[in-house]
Amino acid sequence: MELCITNSTRILNLNSLNRTGLPLSVSLKNSTVEFMNQNYFNSQKLSSFSRQIHLYLHQPQFHRSPVRIFASSSSSVALGPEKDRLPADIEVTESPEPNSTVRLSVEVPEAVCKDSYKRVLNELMKQVKIPGFRPGKIPESVLVGFVGEQNVKKATVESILKRTLPHAMTSVTGRALRDSVRIVTKFSEMEKNYSSLNSLSYDVLVDVAPEVKWNPENGYKNLKIVVEIDNDTAAQQAAEEELRRRHKSLGSLKIVTDRGLQVGDIAIVDISATTIDEDESNVQNIPDAETKGFHFDTEDGDKVLPGFLDSISGIQRGETKSFRLAFPESWRQEHLRGVQAQFTVECRELFYRDLPKLDDSLAGKLLPGCTTIEQVKETLLQKCREVEQTAKDQATDNAILDQLYKMVEIDIPQSLFEEQGRQLYGAQLLQMQAGMKLNEQQLAALSSPKAVKEFLENQTENITNVIKQNLAVGDIFKRENLQFSTEDLVKEVENSIAELKQQKQEYDEDRVREQVIDILEGAKVLEWLREHAEIQYITR
Repeated sequence: MELCITNSTRILNLNSLNRTGLPLSVSLKNSTVEFMNQNYFNSQKLSSFSRQIHLYLHQPQFHRSPVRIFASSSSSVALGPEKDRLPADIEVTESPEPNSTVRLSVEVPEAVCKDSYKRVLNELMKQVKIPGFRPGKIPESVLVGFVGEQNVKKATVESILKRTLPHAMTSVTGRALRDSVRIVTKFSEMEKNYSSLNSLSYDVLVDVAPEVKWNPENGYKNLKIVVEIDNDTAAQQAAEEELRRRHKSLGSLKIVTDRGLQVGDIAIVDISATTIDEDESNVQNIPDAETKGFHFDTEDGDKVLPGFLDSISGIQRGETKSFRLAFPESWRQEHLRGVQAQFTVECRELFYRDLPKLDDSLAGKLLPGCTTIEQVKETLLQKCREVEQTAKDQATDNAILDQLYKMVEIDIPQSLFEEQGRQLYGAQLLQMQAGMKLNEQQLAALSSPKAVKEFLENQTENITNVIKQNLAVGDIFKRENLQFSTEDLVKEVENSIAELKQQKQEYDEDRVREQVIDILEGAKVLEWLREHAEIQYITR
């Protein structure tokens, strides 16, 4: 039954400040490719190397023109696998690309290629068994002929890539984003290049931490925020409604026999509705407004279609009433806004509440631990005020975050956009799974690449704004030298892991730690911003 009015409130939890993934148990990547797979080398992600590359939200210094870098054969960088010592230096040219991407053009000298070729042959000699030859004593020509020259060539190119890529990545260490490294030169081109020149060249694209530009500079230090909050009586009204709800739960329902519907009753009704049109051939049913056996509590009359309660007031059991109503322009279903409708309501059952007297004898039943009605009222009011304060704080945080993303200019890398989008979509799937208990087939369909792609396209603006908020918060945390205690970090990590274990969800402890760090940083930044912002509260 879609006659109820609900207020949709946008709540931006601190979890939305995460840059590393909300749902730890939902994987939306549709495939995993081994590093040595030939088809992997064409705009694919090198997860075997980039898994260890972390996002540092500092302001990198971008080069506006190509910068030539010589990667030393003796240099060492913690970038996935330990780097192999090369017999000669490789040459790397770094060039800026759009969307906070860097192109690394790598030139591998002949000495490195020959050394890699020898390594491949030595490895093959250990593995290949050829009749008439002892292991390790097979002539090169015989070995190559047995394995196949083309296969040896492919293995050599793969070996060169595996050995040289960590050296080529030296210039972007500390800036490269997780899982954003991809070799864009086709494997066939690299094979051809190696065959003709006995050397190798290839291009790598890697996304780097984007620069956060504030407009105006340091604008976050002078925020002026206007926050809408409930009026002063909202908590009192909420407490009174909660007391009524608890009181009603202690009563019993009795059948009305001698009168019609009045406020306080509960009616079981069948509702149907059609559009109103002078041309009867155009009259249509309104499925969203039709229901059978609807339990209508007249005390909730302000939550249904305006005029509905007045129209059925006095209706008796077995009676049918027909009346016209218009859906207001503010109705949550857009296709019904302004629609003139003819309603037909049949009352199947009619009940009134037989409530016990509201006195101190009910206190313990209304709220365990209380001995008087006055104590119940005070306790409920205190709880409602706490909820109200939480809502006020949340509304303030939302207003601040909404200001932040409008004040920054960021060239967002595609890999970061896709990662954040998958996180949001994964969180949405988890909520759907919890609420609807999706089966495996439904979950597989919703997790398909097509479904994810549609989400990314439809939610581009929202995803972009979330990323801007995240990066702005991280930038403020560093600019203002904010800190949180190690004890808080350890405690929150332990609590998060315990909760994941309780829910029987898979998790990666390093990722959990990163998420907790993000949340703690976000909390510190929001606390700092609230202290330094000019905040004005106005009642609705």
